[in-house]
Amino acid sequence: MDLCQEKIFRIIRKGDRISEESKRSLLSGMLFDKKRYNLSKTGRYMLNNKLSLVERITNTYLAQKVVSHLGNTFDVGTYVTYEIAKEIQESFEAKAKDNKSNLHLEKIPNINPDDVYYKINKDNKSLNKRINIARIKIWPTKRAMDANVTPSEVIGNDPKATEEHLLLSDIIAAISYYLNLTVGIGQDDDPDSLMNKRIVSVGELLEGELRIALLKLEKATRERMGAKEPDKITAKNVTNNKLITNQMKTFFNTSKLAQFMDQINPLAEISNKRRVTSLGPGGLNRDTAQFEVRDVHSTHYGRICPIETPEGPNIGLILNYAIYSTVNELGFLQTPYYKVNDGVVDYNDVRYLTSYEEIGYAFAQSSVHVNDKNEIIDEQITIKKDYNYIIGSPKDIDFLEVSSKQIVSVAAAAIPFLENNDANRALMGSNMQRQAVPLIEAEAPLVATGIEADIAKFSSYNIVANNDGEVIYVDGTKIQVRTAKKIDTYNLKNFEKSNQGTIIQQKPIVKVGDHVKEGDLLVDGSSFKDGEMALGKNLLVGFTTWNGYNFEDAIIINERLVKDDVLTSIYIEEQTIQFRISKSSEDIMTRDIPNVSKYSMRNLDEFGIIKVGSEVVAGDVLVGRISPKGEENPSQEEKLLNAIFNQRPQNYKDTSLKVKNGHNGTVIHVEVLSRENGDILEDGLDSIIKVYIAQKRKIKVGDKMAGRHGNKGVISIILPEEDMPHLEDGTPLDIMLNPQGVPSRMNIGQVLEMHLGMAAKKLGTKFVTPSFDGIKKETIEDLLQEANLDKSGKQVVIDSITGEKFDNPISVGVIYMLKLNHMVDDKMHARSVGPYSLITQQPLGGKSQNGGQRFGEMETWALESYGASNILQEILTYKSDDIYSRNLVYKALVNDSAIPNPG
Repeated sequence: MDLCQEKIFRIIRKGDRISEESKRSLLSGMLFDKKRYNLSKTGRYMLNNKLSLVERITNTYLAQKVVSHLGNTFDVGTYVTYEIAKEIQESFEAKAKDNKSNLHLEKIPNINPDDVYYKINKDNKSLNKRINIARIKIWPTKRAMDANVTPSEVIGNDPKATEEHLLLSDIIAAISYYLNLTVGIGQDDDPDSLMNKRIVSVGELLEGELRIALLKLEKATRERMGAKEPDKITAKNVTNNKLITNQMKTFFNTSKLAQFMDQINPLAEISNKRRVTSLGPGGLNRDTAQFEVRDVHSTHYGRICPIETPEGPNIGLILNYAIYSTVNELGFLQTPYYKVNDGVVDYNDVRYLTSYEEIGYAFAQSSVHVNDKNEIIDEQITIKKDYNYIIGSPKDIDFLEVSSKQIVSVAAAAIPFLENNDANRALMGSNMQRQAVPLIEAEAPLVATGIEADIAKFSSYNIVANNDGEVIYVDGTKIQVRTAKKIDTYNLKNFEKSNQGTIIQQKPIVKVGDHVKEGDLLVDGSSFKDGEMALGKNLLVGFTTWNGYNFEDAIIINERLVKDDVLTSIYIEEQTIQFRISKSSEDIMTRDIPNVSKYSMRNLDEFGIIKVGSEVVAGDVLVGRISPKGEENPSQEEKLLNAIFNQRPQNYKDTSLKVKNGHNGTVIHVEVLSRENGDILEDGLDSIIKVYIAQKRKIKVGDKMAGRHGNKGVISIILPEEDMPHLEDGTPLDIMLNPQGVPSRMNIGQVLEMHLGMAAKKLGTKFVTPSFDGIKKETIEDLLQEANLDKSGKQVVIDSITGEKFDNPISVGVIYMLKLNHMVDDKMHARSVGPYSLITQQPLGGKSQNGGQRFGEMETWALESYGASNILQEILTYKSDDIYSRNLVYKALVNDSAIPNPG
């Protein structure tokens, strides 16, 4: 032992002076001292799982006779199933008085605890007892047993270990594991398995930041205490709480793991809250992450959605929880199952299992048939066991899935006929639902999946009753409910702005006198209708071409959708201005602004703040502000005039808040934060004023629309109602989509939705078709016939311009279409004159700076191909950085003379 310790010391501390004390304490301090590191409860759990005997001896053959703690005897040569392996492991863990087994934890021979845990066992006396191991002899294969090869010894760690640091038994078991791998016992770790991954929660991240901040605080406090006399030290003058607040601010403002919540619609918010990433500090890098890391893994089943992930470089690295997935106290994802006993499902026994806990059990899908006695009646069933699929009988099943939509996320579960879509289009469909903007009048889908009502209950956009009671007051601002003990008041949000500028509004759906129960919905938020999520509109769609206007997925829409505000949304822009104050100068709020037209100040009140309800356009003043110019050198004449008239020089400039380009609208709210009103502001700020402008946006050419199946497109033309093709009864189509967008994309779900939607409209009802367990094709055909429609779903369509029928019947039906947050108003930009770069003398770039569009190589080729040589010459000279020619053009315009050629 001494020789070993000395050799290890010379390797690790090469060149250091060796002593009896140092060589004995080196290894014990590095490996077994809890002050050095912390495995955490999760680390200890994973270590015990990995080094236990269960997985290692499963599918091997016993080389010794075993009597278990239950009294069961297993002779030499017994094939070890998972159940037997588990019983053997439990025999080692059983208490001595109850244990009938010939298996017991053994002390590690020839080891002195004082040598191993040198000095550490003074703090932890129980460590002396903790040198126990579990050992058993096995043959890895039948061939090895038949050949009477020397059995392999498998050593497990102390299964009763709870310490959050290593023990000697862990190290011996790890060495045993490594040696056993050479003969095929045990298996390599799979880094992509959820058995080897855990969720780091927000609380843990904040705990880490707080720990860093407290260490900084400790260091700073010690330094201050050392610099002061002992009698002058107080908690206030030696501590600085800004170290903690700054650390937290830095984390929320700069960390890759802190995001501004996605609030485009309620689904986007729920999806954002259920997102998990492999990126960030201590995680992967998107540039170096391989395909294996991004791929779907078998352990994701029921825990991580295989569909919803971003397109682009983050694909497979940013994921979403499956619909019923939860995180246990150790950070492992778990999913629920019903317990099955001898072919009978116990719906009252719901078990949440991690991917490790699933090993050794058999699972059936929720689509199995169950009778009134909860007995599974299928003779043969597809069973999942140890992440492999086999065929078995109901008696073989241990657990049953709770739902057919268990494997997908909330957004993917909102796609009807998901199983009929290609996975790539399903991915686009789930992502684009999160981009749907709330419409003025929400409408629930005629073809739903059943998840819409659940989203309503769990959305922060809605309000649910906290207690049972009776509604006693309802208006647009609040709801009051009288309960057994008190009156509950619920304040409603009205025309509030979300993080992405969409509208948040709550409308009451209860009346005075209604009785409500705890958990009942009281309001419909944005994108909700009658307690269901409603992101879009049910529109009459025809799959046909029309004069080439729906080439390349372009969409043709009916003008009715514009006139009747069917697809109209409200966008709210927030503009902010700050008033700073210092010893030398301060910003002044005023209506008296130099060099500004009266028209642009027409809506200001006496203080210089815009009035609520004002209609404003680009350039209008929202808040008047003048700021000091700073020190200037006045001329002799200015000095003389100031002395004669006894006035101070005009050293103020206009720094007012004005409406940005493209943000015309109505002022709906003005918020004033000031020190005078008791608001807490940063140092140097006297007040902040926020102005909210609402803009009504009708659907227009260039806006993006999509269905729920990844069937996206941009509007190419808006046809008058009289020009839109119509059905035989005179009903004009709302939308025309290109039929070529279906076969190659393989999103057949949209076709099934169209036919079922048409049947629903004609029958005056709605249908719910859950993912993987929905309405079958034959049922849709029957429903179409019941609605007096052809079972093919095709109808005769008439061209409104010629009055003639189209050559062939066309697929016409109702599809739920969404208006997406990619609107042409946000993207369209043009400039005549504007700011230039001081260095290059070229116009600035980008919409935000009122800059020009870059005219690159391909744009140049486009003009060349049409022979537009004069325009091209102007763009690349006058309008770019030919300053000399630009000045000549300016002079020519002023003098009303001919514009000279450039150069």
